[in-house]
Amino acid sequence: MILSDLLKDLAVKEVKGETNIDIQDIQFDSRQVKPGTLFVAQPGTVVDGHDYIDKAIEAGAAAIVCERTDTIHKDGATVIVVDNASHALGLIASAWNGYPSRHLTLVGVTGTNGKTTIATLLYKMVRAMGHKAGLLSTVVNYVNDEPVQATHTTPDALELNGLLKQMVDAGCEYAFMEVSSHAIAQQRIAGLDFDGALFTNLTRDHIDFHKTFENYRDTKKQLFDNLKKDAFAVTNKDDKNGLVMTQNCKAAIHTYSTRSLADYKARILEEGFDGMLLEVNGMEVFVRLVGRFNVSNLLCIYGAAVCLGFEPAEVLRVLSTLSAVNGRFEAIHSPKGWTAIVDYAHTPDAVENVLNTINEIRKPASKVITVVGCGGNRDKGKRPMMASIAKKNSTQLILTSDNPRDEEPKDILSDMIAGLSPEEQQQTLVIEDRETAIKTACMLAGKDDVILIAGKGHEDYQIIKGVKHHFDDHEIVKANL
Repeated sequence: MILSDLLKDLAVKEVKGETNIDIQDIQFDSRQVKPGTLFVAQPGTVVDGHDYIDKAIEAGAAAIVCERTDTIHKDGATVIVVDNASHALGLIASAWNGYPSRHLTLVGVTGTNGKTTIATLLYKMVRAMGHKAGLLSTVVNYVNDEPVQATHTTPDALELNGLLKQMVDAGCEYAFMEVSSHAIAQQRIAGLDFDGALFTNLTRDHIDFHKTFENYRDTKKQLFDNLKKDAFAVTNKDDKNGLVMTQNCKAAIHTYSTRSLADYKARILEEGFDGMLLEVNGMEVFVRLVGRFNVSNLLCIYGAAVCLGFEPAEVLRVLSTLSAVNGRFEAIHSPKGWTAIVDYAHTPDAVENVLNTINEIRKPASKVITVVGCGGNRDKGKRPMMASIAKKNSTQLILTSDNPRDEEPKDILSDMIAGLSPEEQQQTLVIEDRETAIKTACMLAGKDDVILIAGKGHEDYQIIKGVKHHFDDHEIVKANL
């Protein structure tokens, strides 16, 4: 592709060299550069691509997109200077792949909790209705029914546009996508043409990256600020930040709520560990999901589907046939009469929501045994909060490892224990090995008791000192039924 065609959407500050040249590849990692490559030098949190421009030129880069030229000491490549190289990469990646998001009805889902459930069930719903669709999620990406392994909540701009192009090439009409705050902040979604955006909720998460809650909130808001006039926004009126998200939004705004007047409303008529009977906008439907937080998720899905033009009764009929997403309030029943719930809850709010649901459904005399840990190299401030919430809403608390990553598991557990009073600490079991912790919970459980295994959900690995080990909460539970 000709370089000038790749640059036509960019606000270019300066060009040094010829732009009527053929580009064979695009890279932001200098180690992947080969002759004819366009190298985009992005400033990062750990390394700065500007420090590797000379290396890219030595490897044969035909052109460089960068924010400054002070690190360039080699000749032989056209240099394009822009204000934001990461934003430029998104626009270039979109052009390189033929603007795939313009050929799809693309809906983005953002918020702290519920993104995976909403995006996945929307994808499953339109597939069940006979439409071709793609999914970009934490758990797995799909092009129609073909799975493509996920590496991040939102892939980098090159991978993302490549996946969207695969969807277009496969004839997909729709694409549903989780949009993380990291992806927005790092400009991975720059250049994408969203037809709709959905907001779930906002609670403390990723403060290690965003530094303040306000930064986190305002980053999420950018998805809605950038919507076009003919797009739609569906937001959670029950969350205090729901209407903040749609301030300055040019798109058509729709609301959902379980507590107040809104475009889409629902209430629980009956509930158990295998599903709920709901009333949604005056229509009754039984769904195979559980919990008040899932009522909100289902309302968001319903609202999005109606905005996409699907008939409301048909939407509810299809939703009634769909099951929970892997690792999201997934119930495993023991022959001994207890139930284990495997859930991805890894924030204080998510843990509280899941435990509130369990306590609403369980029998009065049954115990709630919670197994929970916190990830390493992540927001340390939420660790004591998660332990405190888990203890207050459980009969028995077992603190254990999650993904310690580069931290010592004992240090993470110490941070969690700090959230408990001396009396609560005495009542709490601390078992560093996660498999032993889950086995212990299974041994302690009796008839009608409920075990919550929180934090990892769909993940089938543990990262310890940089090494990924196979570990699946589901497998450990099933081995101890």
